[in-house]
Amino acid sequence: MKHSGVLALSAGLWLAALAAGAALASDWPVYGGDAGGRHYSPADDINTGNVAELEVAWTFRSGDSAQYGADMANTSTQATPILLPEAAGASLVYCTPFNRVIALDPGNGTQRWSFDPQINRGGDRPFRCRGVAYAEDTQSPANAHCRHRLYLSTHDRHLWALDARNGQPCSGFGNGGRVALYGASGHAPGDVSNSSAPVVAGGVVITGSTVIDFTRAHTPRGVVQALDAHDGSARWTFDPLVGHPDSGSANVWAPLSVDTEHALVFLPTSSPSPDYYGVERPGDNRYANSIVALDLNTGELRWHFQHVRHDLWDYDTPAQPILFNWQRNGDSIPALVQLTKQGLVFILNRLTGESLWEITEQPIPPSQVPGEHAALTQPKPIAPPPLLDSFLMPHDAWGLTPVDRADCRRKLANLHNLGLFTPISETPTLMYPGSLGGPNWGGGALLDERGVLLVNVNNVAFSGRLVPLGEQPAAGNGPPSAGKQFRVVMAGTPYAAELGSLQSFLGLPCNPPPWGKLIAVDLYAGRILWETALGSVHEMGPVTAPFHIEWGTPNLGGGIATAGGLFFIAATMDRQFRAFDVNTGATLWRYTLPVDATATPMTYRYRGRQYVVINAGGHHMFNRGSGDYLYAFGLPP
Repeated sequence: MKHSGVLALSAGLWLAALAAGAALASDWPVYGGDAGGRHYSPADDINTGNVAELEVAWTFRSGDSAQYGADMANTSTQATPILLPEAAGASLVYCTPFNRVIALDPGNGTQRWSFDPQINRGGDRPFRCRGVAYAEDTQSPANAHCRHRLYLSTHDRHLWALDARNGQPCSGFGNGGRVALYGASGHAPGDVSNSSAPVVAGGVVITGSTVIDFTRAHTPRGVVQALDAHDGSARWTFDPLVGHPDSGSANVWAPLSVDTEHALVFLPTSSPSPDYYGVERPGDNRYANSIVALDLNTGELRWHFQHVRHDLWDYDTPAQPILFNWQRNGDSIPALVQLTKQGLVFILNRLTGESLWEITEQPIPPSQVPGEHAALTQPKPIAPPPLLDSFLMPHDAWGLTPVDRADCRRKLANLHNLGLFTPISETPTLMYPGSLGGPNWGGGALLDERGVLLVNVNNVAFSGRLVPLGEQPAAGNGPPSAGKQFRVVMAGTPYAAELGSLQSFLGLPCNPPPWGKLIAVDLYAGRILWETALGSVHEMGPVTAPFHIEWGTPNLGGGIATAGGLFFIAATMDRQFRAFDVNTGATLWRYTLPVDATATPMTYRYRGRQYVVINAGGHHMFNRGSGDYLYAFGLPP
């Protein structure tokens, strides 16, 4: 364990300045802006009228590129900083993919302190860290060490508690400031890890996990753990696959949400293992692929809603549940909106799990795999409409020329294709959307009380097939680089799975663009307000074009909305950070970053100036370069 001191100012100087009231900060205190993940800020200094003047206010480099070298190729930079309240030091705090925690001066980006947990970097899982959580520990005396705390879940499955004012571990929490989350399992970091920030409320800190995908039938259980926020002792656990001993996963890798008023925590659970073969896990496999509401204090199940039964498509619940108050006919109902990889938008009463739009049951084609029993139907809301059209026939094939269009038409004609939820089999099968989505972990942003949701989606068709083990050599076992075929070996089953995006011989997707979209959804009216392409393909070919080609790109990361009428997002494969008009979808501003930014931005006001911050470091799956940049933008002073 290492702890470095303040770089430009001593701790004593900047804490004294805070005590004198020199710093005035407004909140972005948690990963999603608030505990309900709305990704919305009431700040409006930067607005549609002046956003074109936005300029770089400061930049910071974490030093990861120099320290970790070749390991950077196996990282995904996804952290969203949080701004601490004045009593906790008013620092801007974030984590790097290697779980280093860094605190900065919000006004100039000067480092105040850093903490390195020196994680075990074993295993093959990519390194990532989406954020840290903050809470005031009321059991500690005022002004005492660790009265104000940061919580960090690490790659090597530890939960750390740090003093928010100086980064020192909290000695009274677990063993020297950390708790091992392995329990009796002893799983290595390559099997179980962490990506999303924990949540903390009511004296309880709760963390999910990432679990190894694809490699075998019996993966570790996706147990959610709750600990005492003061001393780290165990409070409760929840296993989404209780009653399914021949499976694993169903873990919560996406961000969680908390309703403190009603003492509820909401878990977006993933698919059970193995991802594409369900013979040994018959039935619906609840509580996998669900939104699960638990009592915050006891872990008792309040309700659950399963959006995919007996998953055969790797349709994890990918995004943080967004909490808001549903307004209809003069009534205000505590509600939750959940985005899914399959492009559906479910709006539920968050106290009961009842859908606020009628749910229909969509019939599902039977599986062609011996012994496999696909669910007969899958739930689908009558509104809002799906965020992408999964109906893709040979006559819909796209291409730049008649030759590559004909190539795509031939490939589509040779695929088993009965629409969304066609089960994968030994026959090459259309998977649209693929396991990337649709929406992914970036989630959406909710505009104040207007009931308008803005969300970025992927729109690339995939194909897949089950390959009998022994037919061809087993190889692969890993997520694809963008646009590449890959194979995953589901050990313990009769098959490997061969997957990849559906492309012509020119390397272009076979479905029509845009291949990434930004969509505005009116949740109250149940309709799409507008949609626009998200991303330019000018850097994706063998030669970079000198102008933007707005056909949309695959995207990972999310966006934020502000009271200034703006939606800020990077996420794309073109190094662009953009601001959109929330009412029209028009692009009002963009900036070219050194590398792709596959993180969600945040914004705050500090000493009378609004800043917008984005973490730019690339994503291992895009294979477009890495970095360790944090950029802050503001209007000219």
